[in-house]
Amino acid sequence: MEYRQLGASGLRVPVLSFGTGTFGGTGDFFKTWGNTGVDEAKKMVNLCLDAGLNLFDTADVYSQGLSEEILGQAIHGLRDQVLISSKATFKMGKGPNDFGSSRHHLIKSCENSLSRLKTDYLDIYHMHGFDGITPVEETLSALENLVQSGKVRYIACSNFSGWHAMKSLSISERYGWSRYVAHQAHYSLLSREYEWELMPLALDQGLGTMVWSPLSAGRLAGRYRRNQGEPTDGRIAQGGGEGPPVDKEYLYSIVDELEAISSEINKTIAQVALNWVLQRPTVCNVIIGARTEEQLKENLGAIGWSLSSDHLKRLDRVSDRHTIYPYWHQRMNLDLNPTPDFYS
Repeated sequence: MEYRQLGASGLRVPVLSFGTGTFGGTGDFFKTWGNTGVDEAKKMVNLCLDAGLNLFDTADVYSQGLSEEILGQAIHGLRDQVLISSKATFKMGKGPNDFGSSRHHLIKSCENSLSRLKTDYLDIYHMHGFDGITPVEETLSALENLVQSGKVRYIACSNFSGWHAMKSLSISERYGWSRYVAHQAHYSLLSREYEWELMPLALDQGLGTMVWSPLSAGRLAGRYRRNQGEPTDGRIAQGGGEGPPVDKEYLYSIVDELEAISSEINKTIAQVALNWVLQRPTVCNVIIGARTEEQLKENLGAIGWSLSSDHLKRLDRVSDRHTIYPYWHQRMNLDLNPTPDFYS
């Protein structure tokens, strides 16, 4: 297993982490992700640890806390061997303060997560989304208190816009508070918008990227093929979230190229798609999920090798798309706005 620095922090994390959104399966939404119970979760945790994967990602909102509870039981007796990443911000109840990034909600959410996970601290604590109502100073001050108390070791953000992240980093610098060391973000061959502004920001500010949905909710896992029809038993078909609409021809063109490369190098389509993400600038960690041990083993096979420069260029070309303003204008002036090589 390869380990990388998490942004500008001193923490080293495996390039793959295991996302536990499939643990629990409570509620109409999360039951489409999976319903892994404690016994199966223990097997998956051991598979991960055997492969050198020691970072497990969860969130309070996953199955309304059940994912954290199951993960806590699955890692019982292994706490000193693992890193835990969790999140807060989204709605966890019907009360007026049961959501957001206020001091009131964050302290309560962190305490509840620690209780469910049966641990004294979180290694990485993410703001699951930006709270545009609560002052950023209040959020970061509360997070600083959690860090100083030893309940949180590193803080990170997720699903932020560029100005959300930059304002937060600036305020942390102004007051000498802990800064976000990573941004957990949606990024894949099918969704490359992260490159337009958030990746340049991360390069400039030393913000590590932790990628969620690198297979685009399963669309890049090998089951979506041209002229074969879409699977009816997958997460998307069952209403488990798919993100913005995707042009089918665009998707199939990418899958065609993935299939061609996978045949050339004897890897699966999913492994090729994951390996592409692992080679992108700023990416420290890619979060993989799995409903079954077989899926987990396949995803773990995405490391230990690298796509060639030719393979990368082929995938860059087929997945490239027109940018919106002002990014198309900036790409016309690369001498003023240096970008990664795949834009030149």
